Amino acid sequence: MKALLVLTALFVAVFGKRTFEGDQVLQITAKNEAQISLLKELSEQEHLGLDFWREPIHQSLPVDVRVPFNSLQAVRAFLRYNKIHYNVMIKDVQDLMDAEQRQMVKYRTFAKSTDDFIYTTYHDLNTINSFIDMIVAENPNMVSKIVIGQSYENRPLNVLKFSTGASRPGIWIDTGIHSREWVTLASGIWFAKKIVTDYGRDPILTDILNNYDIFLEIATNPDGYEYTHTRDRMWRKTRKPNPGSSCVGVDPNRNWDAGFGGAGSSSSPCSETYRGPSAHSESEVKAIVDFVKSHGNIKAFVSIHSYSQMLLYPYGYTSTPAKDQAELHEVVTKAVSALQSLYNTRYRYGSIITTIYQASGGTIDWTYNQGIKHSYTFELRDTGFYGFLLPAEQIVPTAEETWLALMAIMEHTKNNPY
Repeated sequence: MKALLVLTALFVAVFGKRTFEGDQVLQITAKNEAQISLLKELSEQEHLGLDFWREPIHQSLPVDVRVPFNSLQAVRAFLRYNKIHYNVMIKDVQDLMDAEQRQMVKYRTFAKSTDDFIYTTYHDLNTINSFIDMIVAENPNMVSKIVIGQSYENRPLNVLKFSTGASRPGIWIDTGIHSREWVTLASGIWFAKKIVTDYGRDPILTDILNNYDIFLEIATNPDGYEYTHTRDRMWRKTRKPNPGSSCVGVDPNRNWDAGFGGAGSSSSPCSETYRGPSAHSESEVKAIVDFVKSHGNIKAFVSIHSYSQMLLYPYGYTSTPAKDQAELHEVVTKAVSALQSLYNTRYRYGSIITTIYQASGGTIDWTYNQGIKHSYTFELRDTGFYGFLLPAEQIVPTAEETWLALMAIMEHTKNNPY
């Protein structure tokens, strides 16, 4: 894959935005561990340039993989020969991207207020930052902007603070740590507006904000997110160069000091799950680490990803159950029920390692080990039909149902101090 990635990077540098004409996303269903092993062997064929959206881990989960057009014949032949079932999930990746861009252009406006802002489309980083400034200006008694650090490319790491008083414990929410997961940032924007709209109207949220501050980092990986808009829609990682390698970036959800370097992360700079040279090597991660430590009283930490429709709690790097597992499971059960009540969207839930796969160096394992009992990760819509290319008409429904789950988590945190 390294040689292919180098050629891709060169193409993008010379010709501009990367295109995906003819690429397909296959959803593969392995029926036993032998087929999982075969799929792992397939993933190691670097010359094919495969992009696994969901890795071959165990047979209970489908494997989603974007296959470049030039590799389709070989991959299909491999699957047929080994009698591994697959469906074409996305027939042409570029078609979905083109539709996404047309929709963005159609609704591209310069909002003068957050009331005029269009929540039903995806927005670039500049527009998100403008939204952040608008919501602060409109709500000076409740909302402020904190810059907790700088990205590798010197972009501010902006955090919205919603507060109604001094010296409050905190609840943290972040979106967009993986840059291609656009629906998470769009949901984060919607959450911000929901908070200022519902305070004083919704008694439960009002009670939460009268006792806790809420911190919301919408663009947690701004360099990567900008890159998805300007060069490569499928970019996942940060954008810091890796010394000795032509491959760029680190997976910021494998870079935390919680089982760092263990199974479920990669030592290869060209891998989508590259853990980085050391724990907290990425400035985007280190900024959150420093903020959490300096604050000293964060009581809930929620990191929001897509896709797969899951709500997860620690641990990901070890099979040892979290000491608070019974309570965490109770909370996610309640949160998933609240989420499902709106549009009947069904979520799986449980610990990371038992529900999805082993993953070392993850965000919420670190926060839990720091004493933040209520540490959770969402995987938003969908279960694979669109994957990372969720149509914009699903943004608001996704945000609405997720908000119900967030409220269940925040209310439980408030009612069960520790």
